[in-house]
Amino acid sequence: MKGKFQKLKNVLGNKREELLSKKNVVGTGIGYKIKEGRKTDELAIICSVVKKMDISELSPADRVPEKIDDIRTDVIETGWFRAFQSPLERLRPAPGGVSIGHYAITAGTLGCVVRRNGEKMILSNNHVLANSNAAQIGDPIIQPGPYDGGNMFADQVAILEDFVPIQFGGEESGNCAIGKSIAAFLNIFAILLGRSTRLRVVKSQASENKIDAAIARPINPDDIREEILNIGMINGLGTVELGNNLQKMGRTTGFTLGNVDQIEASVNVNYGANQVALFTDQIIAGAMSSGGDSGSAVLDENKNLIGLLFAGSETTTIINPIEFVFNALNLTL
Repeated sequence: MKGKFQKLKNVLGNKREELLSKKNVVGTGIGYKIKEGRKTDELAIICSVVKKMDISELSPADRVPEKIDDIRTDVIETGWFRAFQSPLERLRPAPGGVSIGHYAITAGTLGCVVRRNGEKMILSNNHVLANSNAAQIGDPIIQPGPYDGGNMFADQVAILEDFVPIQFGGEESGNCAIGKSIAAFLNIFAILLGRSTRLRVVKSQASENKIDAAIARPINPDDIREEILNIGMINGLGTVELGNNLQKMGRTTGFTLGNVDQIEASVNVNYGANQVALFTDQIIAGAMSSGGDSGSAVLDENKNLIGLLFAGSETTTIINPIEFVFNALNLTL
């Protein structure tokens, strides 16, 4: 094995420049050849390419030979290699996966670039771009978000275009001091009048939610880019099944991987300030997120968009199915 490896190293050293000059090739190295999706024990010269192309699309000079000096080659699609950037920085153009937010919040994540009626829009959560229903259409959206140093004047990247209101439930029974006081006061009159009816404070049932989503219109479309930081371009829309592999890029935990643990899930989500919202038909994954990752686009292993991350806990990530988001806001890729 040592002699074979040294031979590969020498051949690669002699042919590296020639291989890197070929169209589409972005890297070379020594590794194990992949056959039918499985790694073999055969050492080979590996050529990384932006995209695998049919041999008919390449000129003879740009084709990677099957063998070089009796050593097999292998071609692996990797996309362009890029220097990783911090999701907390001010980036122009701003990709998906970076810090963003309404001027009155802390910070969330820019999910991805979508389109409505052919125009580019930024997709994220309601509670990231619309301040949990408290914002007004046209409000400033800044990148990075305020918590990460974003300034409403210097760093505005967009304005709030539209959002789906979150339907919150009411107070828990017995927890509303004002309601209890009013009920007690009126019950005194009921007793004096000899009536048996009594008032009591009860919990109001929350309306069901499907999504926590909003879109923002970039001030300059050239200030956003359709790639997701450290992931690349979205290939299309995907469907979800139990066990699917997932990936996301978020403002707080960066690039993480996960799996679909549950579908058709119903969850009560606490938004603070005694606001709880019921969400139904949700996707649940494991611990692949943390606070500030809200708004992240969630993709499958083939880079198909499957959902919008919006909530979670130390052990769990909750995701809106992307078809609900796109239908509610009339979006396309």
